[in-house]
Amino acid sequence: MRSYAAIQTEYGKDLVIEAIEIPDPQPDQVVVKMFSSGVCHSQLHQMKDSKTTRPYAFGHEATAVVTHVGDNVSHVKEGDHCIVTWVPRGPFKGRPDKNPPGATYKGELINCAWAFTWSQDCIIDGEYVVKIPNDEPVDVSCIIGCAVLTGAGAVINTANVKTGESVAVFGVGGVGLSAIKMASIIGAYPIIAVDLLDDKLKFAKEFGATHLVNALEVDPVNKITDISDGGVDYAFDAVGVKITNEQILPSTRGGGPGADNVGGTAVLIGIPGSEMTLDPGLFMFSQRTYKGSLGATYPEKEFPMYLRLHSEGKFNLDKLITKRYKFEQIVEAYKDLDNGEIFGRAIIEF
Repeated sequence: MRSYAAIQTEYGKDLVIEAIEIPDPQPDQVVVKMFSSGVCHSQLHQMKDSKTTRPYAFGHEATAVVTHVGDNVSHVKEGDHCIVTWVPRGPFKGRPDKNPPGATYKGELINCAWAFTWSQDCIIDGEYVVKIPNDEPVDVSCIIGCAVLTGAGAVINTANVKTGESVAVFGVGGVGLSAIKMASIIGAYPIIAVDLLDDKLKFAKEFGATHLVNALEVDPVNKITDISDGGVDYAFDAVGVKITNEQILPSTRGGGPGADNVGGTAVLIGIPGSEMTLDPGLFMFSQRTYKGSLGATYPEKEFPMYLRLHSEGKFNLDKLITKRYKFEQIVEAYKDLDNGEIFGRAIIEF
């Protein structure tokens, strides 16, 4: 079957929309046709990775309709609406394989990371397709597949934030805003948003941030410590650069000697670089914890919850999506993201 996808044919080159061939699904695969797809920073990292094999196709959060189903797939059927994601829909141990699913460009196998949703159609392992009711919105629901599950999942599953506990979130893009909104729904306080732009910080207030910190104007660690009277219970890095990697742990409260006298927890969400430097005393003398969070959501269980929260007006996905592009504008979309011109999340509509 012929379709069209945004692919990078050579490292360092812009994406091009080209015809691709999608084979019939293997027993565990499905083919879906896109309604919408999110534009995520992860794709920028992939484009700039010189070690990645080309041709490469991008995108890992989408809403789509199932068009073909492999013989072993029973949780979706042709005509079902679904969210395409990069997190297996059921419990999974270890790191899943990222084998190319079988689509080709000019006879050459296309590489991707589990899915390629910047495409009219996609062939994918059925474990990355989660059925949703056909009456759910087919535009805003796509960002549940990455932005929401990553940010909100870090709050409810990695950190297990409770009502009244304090939170700081570094970086208020789509993932950071999702973390802030979920912390607000839970009833955390204070919820401190940290960024470099006042306009983005004001936007974060609409999602539940109670305090705003511009890291260009003040030392964010000192300011968070002042606001939270010694440090927050949980600090999240939704940026992933070295300086924020290093700032989240000292932003948490300290503990001390004793079995239960533990400090706060730092949670790294954003894709990091190759190194960071931390004072080991932050771990030893104050019993602080530093952990990573990689799409910490249970898709089958929690996607319906995110959709319900949206329908109830508690988690406004329409507000989180601040720019919309047509598929033909994909180059403009990812360049706007790379240039910091997108608040919240951008989506592509097909």
